[in-house]
Amino acid sequence: MSATENRPRPQPYAIAGGVSMRDLLASCAAAEAVSTPPRVPDPGTGAGAATVDRPRPKAA
Repeated sequence: MSATENRPRPQPYAIAGGVSMRDLLASCAAAEAVSTPPRVPDPGTGAGAATVDRPRPKAA
């Protein structure tokens, strides 16, 4: 036998051993949730508008 016959064949794709597809998808979703910044509220809607438009009490 020659040296080239004893070498293992390269795999066409990497095999992730010991990780289920469910765990892999859950980790991707968690990474996306952590790395995505919070949305900026639309002007004129939401809780921010209620606090701005509220009348302020007069100083004594």
